[in-house]
Amino acid sequence: MDIKGRERYINLFDIYASLLTKKQYSYFEEYYYLDYSLQEIADLHSVSRNACYDAINKTCKILENYEDKMHLLSKNQKLKEALDLENIDEIKNIINDVIEE
Repeated sequence: MDIKGRERYINLFDIYASLLTKKQYSYFEEYYYLDYSLQEIADLHSVSRNACYDAINKTCKILENYEDKMHLLSKNQKLKEALDLENIDEIKNIINDVIEE
């Protein structure tokens, strides 16, 4: 996985982590934040390396699914860009879109 993909999953996790199960949260955090190998995670949780791999991939798909439905990451990125450009009209549009939902 490239750096942009990894960064995207971390950003999605920052937004949607509270919607994950404890196991999903733990495996993801250990892999992406603590940089544990799949084998290290497997040893910590007394499961197979393949079970960790599957759980992490499933969690990434779940995070993408949440983003597809709620668009919080994309709205956050648009708002940051508008703030950086000091584009008041765009900021108002983004806020109005959120309020209307």
